[in-house]
Amino acid sequence: MDRLLAIQREASSREWWTQYKGSMSSGMPRFVGIESAARSIQAFHPCLVLGLLQTEAYARALYEIAKPIDDTTNAFIENGVQLRMKRKESLLDEDDPLRLWVILYEPALRYIVGGDEIMREQYEEITRLAMLDHVTVQVLPQSVRGYLQVHNFSILYLDDPLPTTVQVDNAWGASSVSDTPQEVAQFTRKFSAMVASSLPPEDTPKLLQRLSREITD
Repeated sequence: MDRLLAIQREASSREWWTQYKGSMSSGMPRFVGIESAARSIQAFHPCLVLGLLQTEAYARALYEIAKPIDDTTNAFIENGVQLRMKRKESLLDEDDPLRLWVILYEPALRYIVGGDEIMREQYEEITRLAMLDHVTVQVLPQSVRGYLQVHNFSILYLDDPLPTTVQVDNAWGASSVSDTPQEVAQFTRKFSAMVASSLPPEDTPKLLQRLSREITD
């Protein structure tokens, strides 16, 4: 964990995300620092489109939905959206893009955020990103009878000798990270189990097209 803290401090010194700290939940600054140093990430989300895949409109709609619950301000929302879009830029780096492998639970894609137009745009964005050589998106069907993780998580792979790290969100919205080998191994098994139950990556665009037609009809 000392090495992870060193990464976070180094990332903080680059100052690209420090301006957004006011809109980050507890533990999020440390996670963003580690994420910025990751070479590849494996992630699962059961409820929402993963942040790194979100469109700006989808992200903003999520913040607006939560605004009366979390008692946030317009400035907080704007900073949060900008931070999410800034983090997403790592996928589009032409020289050294982040490698991303995502599993999305089908109900997360069926949850209508912000309206039909926003969802159609979001489906198109996932399809576009999934076409990149360094991005893999699989969908875990709603009818799955295998293992299902009930919380989102990310496994972050860093350059040697830095340890592989797991990030999870808790019920209070805080972000926690751990590089304990036992916990990393457990979440790696969870991810592998859900990969085995997910649709193959080549089926993702067809499913998204079908969902887009369903909300249009």
